[in-house]
Amino acid sequence: MATVGTLKRLSASSLSALLLAEQAAAAGDPAIAVIDVRDDDHIGGHIKGSKHVPSGSLDTLLPTLVRQLQDKQTVVFHCALSQQRGPGAALKYVRAREKMLPTLEKQEDGKEQQVFVLDKGFVGWQEVYGTDERLTEGYRKELWADGYWM
Repeated sequence: MATVGTLKRLSASSLSALLLAEQAAAAGDPAIAVIDVRDDDHIGGHIKGSKHVPSGSLDTLLPTLVRQLQDKQTVVFHCALSQQRGPGAALKYVRAREKMLPTLEKQEDGKEQQVFVLDKGFVGWQEVYGTDERLTEGYRKELWADGYWM
């Protein structure tokens, strides 16, 4: 059974490379999903194409999320710092997926779904990619400069 200790981390640079490669391919349904579980601290920007699922509503939305994401090759969860809400959400997702899809069918290309937590969360992401419009939407630099999220 999955634990917080067994969750894999993904760096911002690795995620950006995956997202840019997918944008370049632009073929059909994306193989990657980014799930942002920030709550009120979601203001000030988000990773382009990410799905906002506030941590407060995650338990209710989890069965739907598992079904919506079952064909994705890669799922990446994050919160502000990816220290509590992000890893907690990823763990809940992995466990719910194991219960709902017990056979864990492999993707069409034979690979199993990979679930990650974005290392350093959106705080780390925005430090490098906040102003990159290919990767970040709705970014408000002044909010991050003032440390509103703390």
